[in-house]
Amino acid sequence: MRTKIAVSAALGLGLVFGAGAPALSSNLTSTDEESVADLQAAVVPGQELERITDGKIEKGETAYVDVTVATVWTDSTAPRKVDEPALGHPVDLDKWNKNLKKTDVRRGLTGKVETQAAYGSEVTVLKTKGEWAKVAVKDQSTPKNKKGYPGWVPKKQLVENDRFGQLKDDQPRAVVTKKKSELEGIEFTKDTGADVSFNVDLPLIAQDVDDVRVALPGGGAAWIDYDDVAVYDTDSKPAKPSGSDLVKTAKQFDGLRYLWAGVSPYGFDCSGFTYSIYRAHGIDIPRDSGEQATTGKKVSEGDLKAGDLLFFSTSSGTVHHVGMYIGGGKMIHSPNASKDVYVSDWKSWDTGNEFSGARRII
Repeated sequence: MRTKIAVSAALGLGLVFGAGAPALSSNLTSTDEESVADLQAAVVPGQELERITDGKIEKGETAYVDVTVATVWTDSTAPRKVDEPALGHPVDLDKWNKNLKKTDVRRGLTGKVETQAAYGSEVTVLKTKGEWAKVAVKDQSTPKNKKGYPGWVPKKQLVENDRFGQLKDDQPRAVVTKKKSELEGIEFTKDTGADVSFNVDLPLIAQDVDDVRVALPGGGAAWIDYDDVAVYDTDSKPAKPSGSDLVKTAKQFDGLRYLWAGVSPYGFDCSGFTYSIYRAHGIDIPRDSGEQATTGKKVSEGDLKAGDLLFFSTSSGTVHHVGMYIGGGKMIHSPNASKDVYVSDWKSWDTGNEFSGARRII
């Protein structure tokens, strides 16, 4: 039997009834049925999902990613012609990956991209320049900026929507656990230029037997298959994972092509991979490997357990790679532009004797 999460009555009947979605629960009792009927008649369907915005992306504002995955660039001049599929609204990440088929072209992203941000991610606008905005991605911690991981994205990939922000604060959450899913039954918006993928986190507004209904950053709502998400009540997180839980999550990406700065099932870099796996289990670690190497507690090589992070450094001591130990002397990792996510014997892989320590997060 499926667990149902209470949906706040503060959303209003326009959300629960007007959208055609069954309310999970509310503060209304059976004695309020006549009042409910009167209120329903006065509600404009979808009014509680309309985007609240002044239509501008300006310095100091909070905005939300409104494409499947926004790539965060070092500068507005960094993208190449082959990167155009990642710059639009919507983005075409499958086409972009085809453009990056050759290793040297894919490797050319190094130094041009900072990170990525998934659909619905919150960002703070740090400055604007023409059709671009420099943002800080809130949920990716880094010493580069206390507000989040900084970099440049096209303004067209962002939306301002105070209502969506309020829903994220007040409502239960539906977090995508599958590599990729789809938005279905989209209503009350013309903004349909995104799919949902691993770790996308959206406000839950209703639920039935087979699907959950979520609010969208650009306004409106849509359904996602129930089996593709995990549902959490307000302020709750997943149960603490075991090492085997982390490994199971990581292994679903075995064979995925490396992507510099990637944090999505369209491509991961090494630290984007470990960051994303831990985040899927409700554990926030820094975005980059250098900072991940100072997180948790140090463990000896002889005491490694599944889920521990293994770090590799240059001769100067700079951490340049991270993988996840899975047991049996092996790790799963996303090593470089010529490789996929894969499992290897970590000592055999470390031909340069660069192992610099391990950390236990859980």
